[in-house]
Amino acid sequence: MKIALGVSGGIAAYKAAEILRLLQERGVGVQVIMTRAAQEFVRPLTFAALSGEKVITGLFEGGGAEPNLDSAVEHIAVAQATDLLLVAPATADLIAKFAHGIADDFLTTLFLATTAPVVIAPAMNVNMWNHAATQANLGTLRQRGVRVVEPDSGYLACGMTGPGRLASNEAIVAAALEALGVAADLAGETVLVTAGPTREALDPVRYLTNRSSGRMGYALAEAALRRGARVILITGPVTIQPPAGAELVQVETAEQLRAAVLARLGDATVVVATAAVADYTPRSRSQQKIKRDGPLSLELEPTADILAEVARRRDKQIVVGFAAETENVLENARRKLATKSLDAIVANDVAQAGIGFDSERNAVTIITRERVVEVPEAGKLEVAQRVLDEIVRLRQAAATTVRTGK
Repeated sequence: MKIALGVSGGIAAYKAAEILRLLQERGVGVQVIMTRAAQEFVRPLTFAALSGEKVITGLFEGGGAEPNLDSAVEHIAVAQATDLLLVAPATADLIAKFAHGIADDFLTTLFLATTAPVVIAPAMNVNMWNHAATQANLGTLRQRGVRVVEPDSGYLACGMTGPGRLASNEAIVAAALEALGVAADLAGETVLVTAGPTREALDPVRYLTNRSSGRMGYALAEAALRRGARVILITGPVTIQPPAGAELVQVETAEQLRAAVLARLGDATVVVATAAVADYTPRSRSQQKIKRDGPLSLELEPTADILAEVARRRDKQIVVGFAAETENVLENARRKLATKSLDAIVANDVAQAGIGFDSERNAVTIITRERVVEVPEAGKLEVAQRVLDEIVRLRQAAATTVRTGK
């Protein structure tokens, strides 16, 4: 998910840096577009360092070089790539340009070019806010579907008191996420997600592992961030980038994963175990590379059942497991749900081509004690949202039980 964050030239421009950070904590990518006036208050380098993205400061950039086709149509590319245009702060001048279709810089041109939702957070002097022209322009924008985050009242930088102060960062981020259709129904939850494979060393150069890419766990971490949760992502070795905003803990072996999970279990309110943990580990590891010399026998011993241990040790946490099966999928999943005392288990048939391990897509069955939910093949982020929907339902059911005593 990508947001274009427009920053216009007001004293509140510095607050956009915190808005950017809050969006990143929700797992949202952000590209910043600054007006010329905004650059008088905050340098573009600040936003570039925070976002890890190029900051766009003009229609034709290049430090005096001849403009090229890429720079000439960049506003179209950004318009097509963004899921939301958020402008904070939005000055009276910028609001007027938006209302009257004036496109004289990158941000105003992007506004006309995008079909994505638009949210603006005005900030200005109280008299400018109250002026009939400003209110008329805001009315025009509202009629066209632009969402306006009303400014707060209070002491303003100009020394006056009244409406015009930029709304709180949290209110602006909430409005942006709402416009994107992202619920904040996991706000206040700390979701611990395990992801990826483990590696069990045979010697200094070889190890036992599996085909897990970590994509399902990473998708769950990103989806939970978007829904307002704090996320702890404990991951085995993978080659994908973690979602921005997640607390990342990297491990390699099953025992390291166990230690990391138990160390952070007290912080979590929800545990989602997607990691493909090795069931066996070598009883002993060779200190030197094992040479090829005829047949080789390995003596393996079982690793700890981390998920069952979490379920035993939990204190009101919701615990969800994953069951990657190749046969008797539902039967095996139901057995794990019961024997490990889980709240839910997500079963998927990894024998099916094109889904499951090392794929962008998945199809799963979510099983709880009360019901079975079939999730047809979809992208892993969409599947993750369906899993989180069920977690929210479980949380609501638990809260109802506490209130009614039933």
